[in-house]
Parts: sequence; structure tokens; C-alpha cells
Amino acid sequence: MLTSDAVSQVLTEIANVAILTFVLSSMVSLGLSLTLDQVLEPLRDVRLVIMGLIANFVIAPSAAWGVAKLLGLDDSLTLGLLLLGTAAGAPFLPKLAQFSKGDVAYSVGLMVLLMVVTVAFIPLVLVPMIEGVAVSAWDIAKPLLFGMLLPLGIAMLVRARYDESKKLAAPLNQVSTVAVALALVLGLVVGLPQLIDAFGTGAFIAVLLFMAICFAAGYLLGGRIRGQRWVTAFGTTQRNVSAALLIATTNFAGGAEVLIMVMVGAVLMAAVLLPLAAEVGRRMEPDTARA
Repeated sequence: MLTSDAVSQVLTEIANVAILTFVLSSMVSLGLSLTLDQVLEPLRDVRLVIMGLIANFVIAPSAAWGVAKLLGLDDSLTLGLLLLGTAAGAPFLPKLAQFSKGDVAYSVGLMVLLMVVTVAFIPLVLVPMIEGVAVSAWDIAKPLLFGMLLPLGIAMLVRARYDESKKLAAPLNQVSTVAVALALVLGLVVGLPQLIDAFGTGAFIAVLLFMAICFAAGYLLGGRIRGQRWVTAFGTTQRNVSAALLIATTNFAGGAEVLIMVMVGAVLMAAVLLPLAAEVGRRMEPDTARA
């Protein structure tokens, strides 16, 4: 008979496979459905790019620090919130763009840009601020490179060489949707004890307040095109949980509250942003997304 620990381990492994399936299928689907010019075109707007970088690497980290001080969080919870504040470029962003009927091509370009900057930003900015953090840029870059950027690039090359391959984008997108739903449900089940431990610590209120500030900043700085404003808002709010978890687990194995804060962030971002993106999509017709 399986023990509760064994069941939890099995569910964790299934969740990990579901996450990997989501990332790979969504990246390949996007690569087959978009051309390089479509991805790069929105990024030629220098003002839009600068505003997106300010929202993600100035306002978001500042919001994390300010919220932690405002609520009087302890050092471990503050660190967890700072990890979320400094880690941008979530693989979930294009899916949020699809649900909200935003500018999907821009979401891919923004995601890649934020990932690249995050790889340099965390070691250069966060590591000197916090004693005991010793993460290299390569530690952060490796899963992003091999799990996301490489499949995306290969798929775009295949699309450029074989135009008929774009027909595979739709079924792969369906696979990614099912996979992310499964991963979220299993992640919630497995992480329930940690989430229960977080009640009364201020973690939930801190993450929600942090998200509200990030969303407002991203929307206000997201340019004049509605579809791009929504993408920048979601891209600023949905942090790169994978990068934050990597640092939390490799540098603070004994600091349970650091990991708990990141877990709370992962759950709340999914629970809030997915329904919000779907609601935005219902209210905004595709042909008005760029109005």
C-alpha cells in the first residue's frame, strides 16, 4: 500500500512531466504558428521595449521590496517575494496572451527578451543584495535555453522551411492547454500543506498586493495598442516561477518560508491571471485587440 509520501512523490513526478509537456508543446506550437518577423516586429518599438523592461526590472522588484516592508514580512518571506520580483519572462505568458486575445507575437518576443535579461539581472542585482545566494547565470539560463528557447527556435526554422508544418500548431496548442491544466491541479494538491502553512504569515496578502502593483504598472506602461497593453500587464504580473524556484531550492534548502512564498506566488498567479485573461478575451473581439 502506498504511503502518503509515496503518493505525493508520484503526483509530483506526474506534475513535472505535465509541466515539461506544457513548455515544450507550447513553445513548438508558437514556433510553428509565428514567423521571426512577426515576433520581432513589436520589439522594434523602442519605447514599448523600454517601458516593458522598466515595468519588469525596476517596478516589479521595487514593488516586492516595498510590499514586504509595508507588511512587515520576516526575512525569509521577503526573500521569497524578492525572488519573484526579480525573475521575469514566464513561459506561461504566450498562453495568457492567447486566452486574453492579446498580441501573441509580441508576447513571444517579450517573453524571450525578459528571459535573456533575467539571466543577467538576478546574478548581478539580487545576489549581491542577499548573503548566502550563490547562483550563476548559467544555472538560470540552462533550463530556459534547452527547455524553451531551443524548441522555439527549431520550430520556427521548421516553419520557415516547411510552411505546411503550421498545421501542427493547433493540436499542439491543445496539448499544451491540457498539460498546463493538469500541472496546475496536481501542483495545488501536492503543495497544499505548504499553502496551509502560509496562512497567517502575510504571504497571500503580500503576493496579491504585489500582483496588483505589477499589473497596473504593466498596463499603464504597455503602449497605445490594447492587445500589447494586456500582454505587458500579464507579462509583468506573471513572474518566472521556474527561475525563482531554482534559486530557492538550490540556495535555501533549509529555508522553508522562502520556498513557501514562491509556491504561494505560483498558485495565486495561476489562480488569478488565468480567469482574468479568459475574461479579457471574452470581452475583447480578436479584431479589436490592436485597437
